[in-house]
Amino acid sequence: MVSLIVRMKFASEDRADVTETLRALAAASRQEPGCVSFFPHHSEDDPDTVLIYERYKDESALAAHRASPHFNQHAVGGLYQKMRERNVENLIAVD
Repeated sequence: MVSLIVRMKFASEDRADVTETLRALAAASRQEPGCVSFFPHHSEDDPDTVLIYERYKDESALAAHRASPHFNQHAVGGLYQKMRERNVENLIAVD
């Protein structure tokens, strides 16, 4: 299992557009056969900060996600164009 948290910061004026882009990305990502979960959130303390919790069956499923047309459209062509900061945390599950 591959789990990660992606944290991104956006300008306040982009919040509505970012939210719609996140909804579209999440809906498409959840349809991927290797996606276990994909949950975007706005931070309660800072609504301009987005946190996405993602889980995939394995590394190849994560690679397929990153190579998908919806990732390129909504993440690379949408979110990445508006984000001001980005941090990715790779997680190791405690079983």
